[in-house]
Amino acid sequence: MVYLKTLGIKAIAIGITVFSLFGIFYNADVMNLFWISIFATGFSFLIGDLFVLRRFGNITASIVDFPLMFLTLWILGSLLIEAGLPIVTTAVMAAFFITCCEPFIHTYMTESLEEEEFEEKEKSPSSARLQTEFAEEFDSEALTDDTDSERDT
Repeated sequence: MVYLKTLGIKAIAIGITVFSLFGIFYNADVMNLFWISIFATGFSFLIGDLFVLRRFGNITASIVDFPLMFLTLWILGSLLIEAGLPIVTTAVMAAFFITCCEPFIHTYMTESLEEEEFEEKEKSPSSARLQTEFAEEFDSEALTDDTDSERDT
């Protein structure tokens, strides 16, 4: 469930950026912008969030997201949008704005995953947390009788 929420947040951030910048500067078709947003979201989520974020952390994942988003938007923009202006400039601006949102998305994702793992541990206690106590029951009267009889001899 955490992955779907994160994917939705990421899709909204990338969609707003792509529709705003590419729509304003290139007057591109809405379907092309939609496909650029979907592919960029999926590619960024798979490589940036599931691979880099888990292995290297938030800062490294945020740094990797800039060239990843730039190359993705530049290639997809060049393939799907007919432009009179160089598409590289818009891809750099869009990658910058998306990269500014990424640390917040990464933080949300890692905190949500930690909470989910904590809740799962709370629901099913592991055998390492269970303790068993073994002891013999002593009858206090038997103890006093034994010690008294030993003293008498």
